[in-house]
Amino acid sequence: MEKKSVYGMTEGSPAKLLLSFTIPMLIGNLFQQFYNMVDSIVVGRFVGANALAAVGATGSLNFLFFSMSFGVSAGVGVVLSQYFGADKSDMVGRSFANGMYLLTLVSAIMSIVGIVSARAVLMLLNTPESILDDAVLYMRVSCAGILAIAAYNGVAAVLRALGDSRTPLYFMVVSCIINIALDLVFVIVCQWSVFGVALATVIAQLVAAIGAFIYAFCKIPILRVNKECRRVKPDIMEKCFRLGFPIALQNSLIAFSCIFLQRVVNGFGEDVVAANTALSRIEQLVQQPYNSLGAALTTFTGQNIGAGKVDRVKQGHRVGVICVIAFSILMLIPGQFFGKQIMGIFVQDADVIAIGAKGFAITSPFYAFLGMIYVSRGILNGAGDAAYSMINGFMEITGRVGFAKPLTMIPAIGMWGVFLTTGLTWTLVSLVSMHRYASGKWRNKAII
Repeated sequence: MEKKSVYGMTEGSPAKLLLSFTIPMLIGNLFQQFYNMVDSIVVGRFVGANALAAVGATGSLNFLFFSMSFGVSAGVGVVLSQYFGADKSDMVGRSFANGMYLLTLVSAIMSIVGIVSARAVLMLLNTPESILDDAVLYMRVSCAGILAIAAYNGVAAVLRALGDSRTPLYFMVVSCIINIALDLVFVIVCQWSVFGVALATVIAQLVAAIGAFIYAFCKIPILRVNKECRRVKPDIMEKCFRLGFPIALQNSLIAFSCIFLQRVVNGFGEDVVAANTALSRIEQLVQQPYNSLGAALTTFTGQNIGAGKVDRVKQGHRVGVICVIAFSILMLIPGQFFGKQIMGIFVQDADVIAIGAKGFAITSPFYAFLGMIYVSRGILNGAGDAAYSMINGFMEITGRVGFAKPLTMIPAIGMWGVFLTTGLTWTLVSLVSMHRYASGKWRNKAII
């Protein structure tokens, strides 16, 4: 198979391969989170805490409407990685074309549903009246851009499935620069508030998507699909959907669990909503090394499962565990000692800073469990273990629904139960994930 511009992971040191894949993806993810943080900083400092709360109130809902597209992208990536590892270049091209058809259809449907239902769903979640209109506006603009966001993520997933984590980084950096520049123009100069922030993100993602598509067609021969490869192939779409739907369902279930928790958060008022929003931005940043490592393990596992090299997958798991433990210990320091300083980057309100800092101190000891979720999920998804994805999602709901209300109703805990719920849910899901990996049932789940 022609492997120029793509990189096999079936030979060589697993540690070296995983780190060389993870680092560019981590940089890209950090850039993405950086411009998410810029959104929060610009809104929080130049518009106000209520506007920041409005953006935060839509986070779980946006994730829900994006989750189906993200799941399909992941499914397409797994299918391609296994075909690539098995050295079947013709099937890589067919899977790319049919995967994009499926992704476009799903994204269009979710975009329409999100736009139409925004106000009703936000009201159902008890979103405070003072931030409702801004939250609806932000959500509708974000959902209108699902196709652009899904297009970039789809091509990025394909490139990563072929072992290339560097090219998505380049387009993400460009996207970040555009997003930050437009944030400043739309919010400070044009004074478009949350509308400007959402529009800036959509435009930046659209530019990244166009660039990634051009690169894929021009630079990677096996993705230069001919007329035969462009034909609709129900069997290939079925494989992509069979892997992508459980991952999407997992993401949807996670989103529902976060929506439930957001409803609990909303009940404590604007200060807690704003603090939780700022803390979620921080923790999204903290999660990126885990997320990047998990994505590397998905590609590594997919290619090696396709090549029939299960023992290398086990070696990759050991590397992942070591990395998670080391980083989790490191992140305890800012979580326990520098919470107020970090929260102060996002907001100026003293009460919001105090709430967020204590929340950070509560959740940071649970980071190792969060990291193990990503390691196990990366391997199991790469192996094609779709059943696990659904189990994972149900555990997220079980944790957040099962812990949130009881904990927040205890007088001695109160609103701090929101943050404790997050940590306990990570613990529950990680234990289930590790058990699934240890069972070995993922070894015979390849779809090719």
